[in-house]
Formats: sequence, structure tokens, C-alpha cells
Amino acid sequence: MVAQLTDLERGQLQQTIDMFEVITQSQPQDCQSLEILRESYAKLARDQDVLRTSKRIAQAYVQLGQLSAAILEYESILQRQPNDPDVQQALARLDSSSNTMVEATVEISSFRAPKSLFGAPKGADGRTAPAEIDDGRTTMRKLFLDAKLIQEADFNRCWITPDTADTGQVNEPFIQILADRGLHPLDKSLKLLCEKARVGYLPVDKCDIDIEWARSFPRKVCQRWCVLPFDRMSKSILVFTANPFNKQATKELEATLKGRIVWYLTQPPELIKFHRKVFR
Repeated sequence: MVAQLTDLERGQLQQTIDMFEVITQSQPQDCQSLEILRESYAKLARDQDVLRTSKRIAQAYVQLGQLSAAILEYESILQRQPNDPDVQQALARLDSSSNTMVEATVEISSFRAPKSLFGAPKGADGRTAPAEIDDGRTTMRKLFLDAKLIQEADFNRCWITPDTADTGQVNEPFIQILADRGLHPLDKSLKLLCEKARVGYLPVDKCDIDIEWARSFPRKVCQRWCVLPFDRMSKSILVFTANPFNKQATKELEATLKGRIVWYLTQPPELIKFHRKVFR
């Protein structure tokens, strides 16, 4: 309830709202950010804003071709606002077109490469990486090679599976290495990952990150995978990354943080710069 919130908590929620309103205006199909925005409004009991954001989420699902999710979202709105004409009309349109439109969701799990084609992942020292570690290599390889953005040899040279030893240094992301070697522009890599992983993009400088709070997270994990938590929303931890397909990083962070990881892509140079500021 709002009455239980302190002035500091209300201020933090308003900061979150301001930030995610900007994000969702530039990325209207970013359902992940819209969900966070709606939750923030709900905590402040801003019911009209909750309703408005719920409609935006449903519209985003429609634009993404996820009709089932859109219908569920609209039906959820009708439970609270049964006479809303906009929602009733939207549902009628969806009902009439549901038999002709096919959902076009992109499931991360669908990106799988034959083992016989690529072989086992190799680490920086040439040794085979442990089979149980899924750091996103297979998915990223398929994305970049299937689109003929780079050659297989280039991928193998640029992909580094970090050592489990604590080096005390943040590892440079794959897409940054590609850009540094002139193999693929960074902005195009980020655009590809946003589209395929269905995650939002957020510049580091748009966030008011509490450095002491960020330091409370496991330095070794953050440096190994070049990830950095930057905010918390209920049971979700918002984390910067340059590789949203890294299931091993998700596993290690969730085991430590006891929460659900929500990835946000950002510019690797800015991420590395802030990383070094946090874990100096």
C-alpha cells in the first residue's frame, strides 16, 4: 500500500517510472520494460497509469504477433474495467483475426546448432569447455553465422570462454571484440540481439546506479561474464549485459541473488567503464 511507503521509496519508484517511460517511448514493443513500469505505477496506486500501461502491453503483444498473450492481457483488463470500449473493440478484432494470423514469437531455445557442425566450445586456452556450461556460444554462433555477418573462423577467434579462475579483471564481451577487430559494427550487433532475444536496450548513463549497492553482488561472477546489476524491482534484479543468451550467468547470478534476472543490453564500453568503477 502507498501508506506503507517511505518518502525515499516513493522517490525511488518515481525515478524508475521516469527512466522506463523514456525507454518504452523509444522501444514501444519492450514488454519487459512495460511490465516494470506497470508494477511501479501499481505500487504508487496510480490506477489510471496502470490501466494505460496494461493497454500498451497488450498493444505491444499484438505488434509482436503474440496474439494469445495480447488476448490474455486484454481479458485481464476487462476483469477490472468490464465496460472499457477500447478493450472490447480490441478483443473483437483479435477474435476475428486469430484464425488467420500466426504468432511470430522468437524463442531463445529454438536457436540450436548441430554438434557435428560446430563441435564442442573451446576456452581461451584451447581446452574444451565443460559441457554443462551454456554461456550462449551456440546461440550467438548460429545468429551471426546464419545471417552471414561473420565467418566461422572469425567467430572462433573472437569468442572467449572465460576461465573459472578469478583474474580480477572484467572480460570483454564478444560483440565488442567483433567491433574492435572491424568484423561487425557494435550498433548492428546490439540491434540483432535486441530483436532476437526480445530484451530492452538501456544506456548506462540513463541509470542512477548506487555503487555501494552494486558492490554487494559477486564480483567474480560479474567480471567473468561482464554483467552488472543496476536495479531491483520486487523479486526481479535488472542486470546489464552484452550477451542475453548466457544461461550460465543467469544460473550463477540467480543462485546468489535469490531473484529473477531481467537482462538489459547496453553499450559494452560503458558497461566495462562502470564495471571498473564499481569493482576497482
